[in-house]
Amino acid sequence: MIIAYLRVSTEKQNLENQKEEIRKFSEARGIVIDKWTEEIVSGTTNKKNRKLGGVLRRMKKGDILVVTEISRLSRTLTEIMTIMGECLGKGVSIYTTKEKYVIDDSINSKVLCFAFGLVAEIERNLISMRTKEALAVKKSEGVVLGRRKGSCTKISYLQEHKDDIRMMLEDGYSVTMLCKELRVSRETYYRYLKMESV
Repeated sequence: MIIAYLRVSTEKQNLENQKEEIRKFSEARGIVIDKWTEEIVSGTTNKKNRKLGGVLRRMKKGDILVVTEISRLSRTLTEIMTIMGECLGKGVSIYTTKEKYVIDDSINSKVLCFAFGLVAEIERNLISMRTKEALAVKKSEGVVLGRRKGSCTKISYLQEHKDDIRMMLEDGYSVTMLCKELRVSRETYYRYLKMESV
């Protein structure tokens, strides 16, 4: 099965450009897209909470995932590496129409994955250093980090720190890392997200 995955971050953006590019790509290669999956969601959202997670779970050996560019899968290299590893492990190939990447079981793909992995590791280290520095500055300014006991609920604590949350997500934090940093459970974080989207 050949699946095209299209993603934009906001409703103001248009999926038509991606769709047209994938159409041209498939025609040039003589392949037929069996299923189109579209979604409007931030690339920093974990794949498990996107349609992409369901697509990847259902894909089998020999299937192909087509995207316009690798950043459609995620905005963080760490998750891109996880997705590529999951696909390679299942025997699923990834094609990108803009960068002309073919991620499969070939030696070229393995070299490309190694390069992505190295960059992802450097990115994780830089994010960690930036965050530690930012938190150290806040502590030196007398800002109390973490939830103050008895002073507010966990949800209201997250609402007070929504700018920090947005910054962490933009820096590539996973939900697990974010929750650990803010000392809240994943369940609380997802309850907060539901309340924010209402």
